Amino acid sequence: MNDIRIALIEDHDLTRVGMRTALQQKPGFRVVGEAANGTDGLRLITTARPDVAIVDIGLPDMDGIELTKRFKQAQAEAGYETKVLILTLQDSEEVVMAAFAAGADSYCMKDVSLDQLVEALKVTREGNAWIDPAIARIVLRQSQKPAKAPGIGSLAHEDDIQSYPLTERELEVLRLIVDGHSNASIADKLFITVGTVKTHVRNILNKLCADDRTQAAVRALRTGLVC
Repeated sequence: MNDIRIALIEDHDLTRVGMRTALQQKPGFRVVGEAANGTDGLRLITTARPDVAIVDIGLPDMDGIELTKRFKQAQAEAGYETKVLILTLQDSEEVVMAAFAAGADSYCMKDVSLDQLVEALKVTREGNAWIDPAIARIVLRQSQKPAKAPGIGSLAHEDDIQSYPLTERELEVLRLIVDGHSNASIADKLFITVGTVKTHVRNILNKLCADDRTQAAVRALRTGLVC
């Protein structure tokens, strides 16, 4: 598989340089550009078209949520796809849900470990959402409200899930999905092939009546399948 091409949009120089240095020391990752403000960041990801853009919310001149919204609109018109991974210190419900409503694909806190960030980038590039465990609880709370939360869809009834119980192996896979692991990482941890993981994931989505891994994770937390 080709290297994951990354754009860094972060106004704190030391944080940005630190991420760039750490990621470039990891095989399979390539930083293709960086910016210290929203305007330059929007221009960067529009022209460089990285696989994943790591975007800080607290940017000068244009916050990361507005940047994400503008970029996703421009991207839809242009017909290409770059994933947006929000990396921030802000974990308020309002900010989290605003980021997803703007089109963010994944959401990490800045205290995430390098290994977790690497995992988040892999999962995001694969087209799945990686949500920091602390943020997952916020999404869960939002999903339990009468109105639908942006980006997570409606939730299945508990009776529907109980009608199609998961096997022990599927529960193991589901726990790792909730923790943000990619298919490859799950395969390594459970000593099975990626193809087998994909089969388990497909069965899990069907049994939980979920459209994607994020929705499956939220439903697993809501129903107590995973604590």
